[in-house]
Amino acid sequence: MAKYYKITCSLLLIAGLIGGCKKDLPVDEDGLLITQRAECYVGNFELLGTDFVTVRSKTAVIDTTALTINVEVFFGTDLKNVYPQFSLATDCKLDPKIVGKVDLSDLSNPKTYTVISGNRLVKKPYKIIVKYQ
Repeated sequence: MAKYYKITCSLLLIAGLIGGCKKDLPVDEDGLLITQRAECYVGNFELLGTDFVTVRSKTAVIDTTALTINVEVFFGTDLKNVYPQFSLATDCKLDPKIVGKVDLSDLSNPKTYTVISGNRLVKKPYKIIVKYQ
């Protein structure tokens, strides 16, 4: 009987330690983990056509001070149906979310995407400036 008592107590102690150490981690409205990271920037930018091949004629220029992304595309590119892809700093997210094709054809009114830091306190609006080759 004492043997079963020791085993039961040991199991209860282990279960208490495992359950007691677990904390609820904060998540945002998208279900993403909120961290302590304040970094907030775009590291790389890609622009794909409907065939999922790049439409850039050269590497995009990302200015983290002016908060702009200058991208030159091949002449004749259909900018009404492109897929922008951002590489962001760790734990960042993008607003608005990109869920499909995007229309970047209004060259006089560049589209803006906001990069939000991991701690959700820093927000930087990046303007995508598109030019034809």
